[in-house]
Amino acid sequence: MKKIHLLILFILPLLTSAQLFEGEDFEYTSEWIWGINKNTNGGLIGGLMVRHSRKKGDNVYHTFGLELSNVKHPSEARYIGLSGAGFIYGKSNYLYAIRTNYGLEKLMYKKANQQGVQISMAAAGGPTFGLITPYYVLGADQQYKPFNVVNFPSFQNIAGPGKLFQGLGDADFAPGFHVKGSLLFEFGTYRRNVAGVEVGVMAEVFSEEIVLVPTQPNKSFYSSVFFTLFWGTRK
Repeated sequence: MKKIHLLILFILPLLTSAQLFEGEDFEYTSEWIWGINKNTNGGLIGGLMVRHSRKKGDNVYHTFGLELSNVKHPSEARYIGLSGAGFIYGKSNYLYAIRTNYGLEKLMYKKANQQGVQISMAAAGGPTFGLITPYYVLGADQQYKPFNVVNFPSFQNIAGPGKLFQGLGDADFAPGFHVKGSLLFEFGTYRRNVAGVEVGVMAEVFSEEIVLVPTQPNKSFYSSVFFTLFWGTRK
């Protein structure tokens, strides 16, 4: 309840300031934004996104988006290997989610030129292309191998993690679908520049159970809360 109260205290001033500028002339027909995502299924940086919007009607926009995200298992724990680098013991696969989506964005509160806050409500959905790639680690023998408990019965047998994107050549494909809803708070000070945050929830389902950590329960359905810092241009 405390977090909810803090969120309300944060949003209410934004709504109040945005209402001061509602109805003033601030029109645009298209927009490109790029962003860095943080979500409850990801790490420090959950993913990247790009989205294009085109005007559909009065204060309503079509949106076309592309996202790349690394989906993690909640039980993942990081250890320090013999080389001093961190790795995740027990993890057998990465799950990279490539999402394409179509949606609608509704302007709730407009901002005046070079001042105020713009608040929008958005919903989107579309196919997810899941890439399941083996999780490699560096053994004490200085050989890179996919992790399994037979080859690595203890985390003490591991020197460090594998190379970046190692195992992509052995990736399996898992199709899926996702839907999401969000609020966007845009703080850009100039008409053609965009900067702000997006906060929302997402649900995603794959055609099969994705085994990320074999010794733990795995699933095909994922839900998350996300936060995206974005910037871009409009005209």
